[in-house]
Amino acid sequence: MSTDTSHDDRLREECGVFGIFGHPDAAALTALGLHALQHRGQEAAGIVSFDGKNFFAERRLGLVSEHFTKASVLDQLTGSAAVGHVRYSTTGGTILRNVQPLFADLAGGGFAIAHNGNLTNALSLRDELVKSGSIFQSTSDTETILQLVARSKRVNTLARFTDALFQIEGAYALVVLTNKKLIGARDPLGIRPLVIGKLDGHYLLASETCALDIIGAKFVREVENGEIVVITENGIESHKPFPPMEARPCIFEYIYFSRPDSMIGGRSVYECRKSFGRQLASESHVEADVVIPVPDSGVPAAIGYGETSSIPFELGIIRNHYVGRTFIEPQQSIRAFSVKLKHNANRIHVEGKRVILIDDSIVRGTTSVKIVQMMRDAGATEVHMRIAAPPITHPDFYGIDTPSQEQLLAANHTLEEMCAYIGADSLAFLSVHGLYQAMGFEDGRNNERPQFTDHCFTGDYPTLLADQNRSDKVQQLSLLSEQG
Repeated sequence: MSTDTSHDDRLREECGVFGIFGHPDAAALTALGLHALQHRGQEAAGIVSFDGKNFFAERRLGLVSEHFTKASVLDQLTGSAAVGHVRYSTTGGTILRNVQPLFADLAGGGFAIAHNGNLTNALSLRDELVKSGSIFQSTSDTETILQLVARSKRVNTLARFTDALFQIEGAYALVVLTNKKLIGARDPLGIRPLVIGKLDGHYLLASETCALDIIGAKFVREVENGEIVVITENGIESHKPFPPMEARPCIFEYIYFSRPDSMIGGRSVYECRKSFGRQLASESHVEADVVIPVPDSGVPAAIGYGETSSIPFELGIIRNHYVGRTFIEPQQSIRAFSVKLKHNANRIHVEGKRVILIDDSIVRGTTSVKIVQMMRDAGATEVHMRIAAPPITHPDFYGIDTPSQEQLLAANHTLEEMCAYIGADSLAFLSVHGLYQAMGFEDGRNNERPQFTDHCFTGDYPTLLADQNRSDKVQQLSLLSEQG
């Protein structure tokens, strides 16, 4: 059990999905793809494969490298088709029965599904399904999709799957493996990412392009918003069952979640983050001696800030990459040093300096308090905090585990109060207008039709939120998970 709560002040990762069809090394390639997507979820991983006759599943708690690099595990996953998932739990707890891909034998054969995102009406649908006789084996919202497919009266698997998609709301990027095909789907707004790749003539699906790079696959294109792609031995075909809508991908993919070496929506994530830093410098520059990122996510923005401000960029904080989520701190006296388990000041670039700290977000603010104090303890004469994103004032319901609005620092305090709380000499955030300008929209945000899903900054939720006030049910599912 982890007693370190410092990660609770960060935005928690969503999930990552991967699938490949027709390749003799399907399971091994899926494991490599999941390894590249590990940043999207570190609590559990799973792979389901198919050898033409039987499905095989391995689902484990922990990191991909802890389980899926072993021959004893991969040898059990035979076949030329596979789907995989890395998980951070947003709905339902991290217990083995919630680990994806979920699998069931349906009327049309085996059906394995992996999901990145979060359904905003899953609890309401679950209540209806249970009342009508459905039996759930997990507390994951993904099983709701599985149950809807199982109960559909449509004529074939693809039609049943499409029928299920018309009943769900929220954000999803899905990969599905049946005994004949690999299916990928994105929600009508394209909130969660999904890309198509090709390796040795075989198509594959992944959450990010970095998963293609690790196995040497060629990027083909993104799955479009509201699109269903079907991959068989005959190739790939596209279906667009939903009415056309303008895409609104999640802005946090660019700010925080995607790996910096990925391409999302034709944009380099790394270059976007540098651009955020440049815009931040133009909006809220302050005289200082050194620009220091909060590693690792603040690094590209800090480089951009330094380039625009002509202030030297230095790694004034060194991150320890070998501290995991399960580090045990048995005594309160040791817990007080928890921030130094992950970060330590590089005193030579801090002492006697006016420091600009660059980070990508402030959630509760507790980590920022510790980082600012670390700079002062290392001899900084001034500490100015700059955040390369707007203030987070609203919770997320699409797959990012944010605290309730009452726990979000920016939702309940003025900028001056936040600055005083974290102990900085000054504090500034990137503006929403500037965020869009940094993304290449010269006129900023179009309030009539925002180009991204940016509700955490604006409160503009792009879908219905049927379960938003179902805190009683959310708590019930959480308790079920803990008991599991």
